[in-house]
Amino acid sequence: MKPLFARGSYTTLRLLVFVLLSLALMTLDHRQHRLDSARAALSLLIYPVQYLVDLPFRAGTWMAERLSFRTSLLRENSALRNQILLQSAGLQKLSALENENIRLRELFQTSLRVRGEVRAAELLAVDLDPFRRQIVINKGSLHGVTPGLPLLDANGLMGQVINVGPVSSIALLITDPSHAVPVQVSRNGLRALALGTGASDRLDLPYIPTDADIQVGDMLITSGLGGRFPPDYPVAKVVSVDHGPGYPFARIRAVPTAHLEHSREVLLVLGETTPPVPLPEPEPPAAPQKARPSGDKR
Repeated sequence: MKPLFARGSYTTLRLLVFVLLSLALMTLDHRQHRLDSARAALSLLIYPVQYLVDLPFRAGTWMAERLSFRTSLLRENSALRNQILLQSAGLQKLSALENENIRLRELFQTSLRVRGEVRAAELLAVDLDPFRRQIVINKGSLHGVTPGLPLLDANGLMGQVINVGPVSSIALLITDPSHAVPVQVSRNGLRALALGTGASDRLDLPYIPTDADIQVGDMLITSGLGGRFPPDYPVAKVVSVDHGPGYPFARIRAVPTAHLEHSREVLLVLGETTPPVPLPEPEPPAAPQKARPSGDKR
């Protein structure tokens, strides 16, 4: 059998020739740069092979970068979304605080116009019964609240306290069907009685003659009669006056000036602002004098 790699003098000679040829080419290339064009041609031919060999590594690196970039974007997007939600909640709270500050400032200005001691309170609950108009406030007997205290907001009279607990109280609004408040027309002083109708935006003024001087747009204020409510405080505004033929009295409707369905902060007027003046008691008649006898001389 002929060996695959034959050994002999011819093989050694051929190896020596190749070594000398390689040294000559390297020397020629190093000194005179004669093989630059050949090297460039060879590199151009070898480039596709190099590109194909390096392609899997490039593809793996590209996929890893894209996946990492996408994960980073998703994480950043989630963080930005949470930050936007937090900032939006903060802005909403800031807006609510600003509105509350405005309401409290208006309430404070109102307290300066009321004679007597006032105390601020906040609504806790609202009676949802459509036939009753009642609210619950967060002040009770421990805060000096007693039944009958008037309830005000920054725009007008709201009602009065009817039931008092240790830390909370129930107030009856002026629109409750069982509530009535003595009022007068600010323009001419005409006295009337404003009755609740059960509707949140309507009061009735009964028993006013058809020839009474009252007009649409007149402002109704508390008269202070009875000492229950502070005088000269807005109650309602007249919106309709019906002098129908055959009516013994005019049909008059008014809209409350207080924001009964929107106010959160209210004022309690502690104590009687204008106590009623008691009527003088009539003097007892003098006893008749007895007639002296005719014979009695002094």
